[in-house]
Amino acid sequence: MRILVLCYEYPPLGGGGGRAAKSVAEELARRGHEVRVQTAGMRHLPPRETIEGVEVFRRESFRRREESCSVAEMALYLVTSFLPTLGHLRAWRPDVIHAHFAVPTGALALAAHILSGVPYVLTVQLGDVPGGVPEQTDKLFRWLNPFITPIWKRAAAITVVSEFVKRLAIEAYGLPVRRIPNGIALEATLPPLVPERQPIRLLSVGRFNPQKNYPFLIDALARVADLKNWRLTMIGDGAEMPAVKGRIAAHGLEDRIELLGWLGAGDVQSQMDGSEVFLMPSLSEGLSVAAVEALKSGLAILGSEIGGLTDLVDQGGNGFLVPVNDLDAYAGKLRLLLTNEPLLFQCRSGSRTKVHEFDLKEIGAEYEETLRAAALLRKKRALGV
Repeated sequence: MRILVLCYEYPPLGGGGGRAAKSVAEELARRGHEVRVQTAGMRHLPPRETIEGVEVFRRESFRRREESCSVAEMALYLVTSFLPTLGHLRAWRPDVIHAHFAVPTGALALAAHILSGVPYVLTVQLGDVPGGVPEQTDKLFRWLNPFITPIWKRAAAITVVSEFVKRLAIEAYGLPVRRIPNGIALEATLPPLVPERQPIRLLSVGRFNPQKNYPFLIDALARVADLKNWRLTMIGDGAEMPAVKGRIAAHGLEDRIELLGWLGAGDVQSQMDGSEVFLMPSLSEGLSVAAVEALKSGLAILGSEIGGLTDLVDQGGNGFLVPVNDLDAYAGKLRLLLTNEPLLFQCRSGSRTKVHEFDLKEIGAEYEETLRAAALLRKKRALGV
């Protein structure tokens, strides 16, 4: 098949959703398909390059930061990528379109479908569904949902990344959806786990925004400050960085917490491999790619009891989930992991087992099946079948 991938942020732009799109595109290319990506560009990025067998086309969208995108910049992606997308449709003639994110990418996929007849498969993340990230998107859906609904209804197929997102999507739009989780490439044999080191390394990865709930995390860590056997590394940046720094200073934890900002994929992997516990006190999650990568590195996961994380954590098997914003519960489970080495190693081993549920080869096969069915549907319609 010829597969045209539309995604408003594709690495190095964006966060976990962009990385998930990249991994799927590369797996489809490895499976023998021709894959092109139309994404946003920035001045320091080449307008066209081939990465792992995938042709990546970028059009300058006046985006200011790699890791974040405003609503206005999303709209600029649609404007600047419209003509290049038409060019792919006319000259390259893809069999199917794979659109990542209903907003904003879905609007471009819908327009491409109307103009060309090429079907599109829509892959949605948590922020694409009403109620997914209410603190960030409620106003957006209140105003734009009448325009967003056709994007869902005209899709040949819809995939979601977690059971939680699936439930929200069905409640909002009443359409059939297929759960295909975010995945990562797994080696045939993963290296053995290294026993716990001292101090025990705690890790968090993500944007410093309200969804990640990092000020709460610092307050929870303050409750285990009497234990001297831990250090925390935080990877990421964002609007809540000043609040996090303020909390760290207020609790006197400057010598226990390291703020690294954004790192490249290789450096993030190195931090994963050198840690033991992955901390996710989030208010909401779809299916965190960073958390899946933490499973591969054999990290126990301590998170909030929310949809999205329930797909990743077996309670007591590879970590723990506690009620949102429950300081006593979060600090209590963290203390348990820090003071019970056999339990910590058991949870880390559990993560190594759990990660096989997110094997990219299997997930690529599911996407291939879905995209092929969408492309075949168009051919059947053309033949009047």
